[in-house]
Amino acid sequence: MATIVVIGGTGLIGSKVVAKLQRHGHDAVAAAPNTGVDTITGEGVAEALAGADVVVDVSNSPSFEESAVLEFFTTSTRNLIAAEEEAGVGHHVALTIVGTNRPQHIPYFRAKVAQENLIRESGLPYSLVHATQFFEFVGSIADISTDGDTVRLPGALVQPIAAEDVATAIARTAVGEPVNGDIEIAGPEQFGMDEWVRRGLAFRRDPRTVVRDDGAPYYGATVDERTLVPVDGAQLFQTRLDEWLPANPPRA
Repeated sequence: MATIVVIGGTGLIGSKVVAKLQRHGHDAVAAAPNTGVDTITGEGVAEALAGADVVVDVSNSPSFEESAVLEFFTTSTRNLIAAEEEAGVGHHVALTIVGTNRPQHIPYFRAKVAQENLIRESGLPYSLVHATQFFEFVGSIADISTDGDTVRLPGALVQPIAAEDVATAIARTAVGEPVNGDIEIAGPEQFGMDEWVRRGLAFRRDPRTVVRDDGAPYYGATVDERTLVPVDGAQLFQTRLDEWLPANPPRA
């Protein structure tokens, strides 16, 4: 059984990854600022990684502002790589996003590209897991796209995935051999982004009106029709929107 350190291991995805790995007998440890491990300052990183076979990075920036998110992912990844080299870690797994390797102008995506490039160029055995947007973010996407009682979103295609399925993919990757390349994961259904959010809000009896506006931004930039959907060969999981919604009421 492997010793696996999960950076961001107390968050939405990380906590699920840790639980899945532990259920299968692995020594999985959650590492995050609230457990004394800070990949930005470096505090506790070397100690956390001592004896680790695999490091899984599912951490996320606390700010989506362009310079802040770039600084987070580059600083954190450089500190992790240095500590992994010192500890002799044999596999670096990172969660990233479908669409980072396609033309786009989303600041958050550019920061993830910088992270990916640092990992590829590190010389460490690695696997990059590119996920589509999570079902769990349907509410926050609506919120950042709301003007009054109207939500304006493009009809660009999305193929959202449940966080539980993302965690399954990450856990499987962590216990497998490094692919030294990319893996894409997605849910089973494609929607226009406006349609996805409209269905989510309608199920939750949210009174806002969702309007398709192909010029509306997505996290600060316009996106092409297929930027956010996976390519052929992606791993598709089975949780459908109509199954996920009743099982995941909005947080109070």
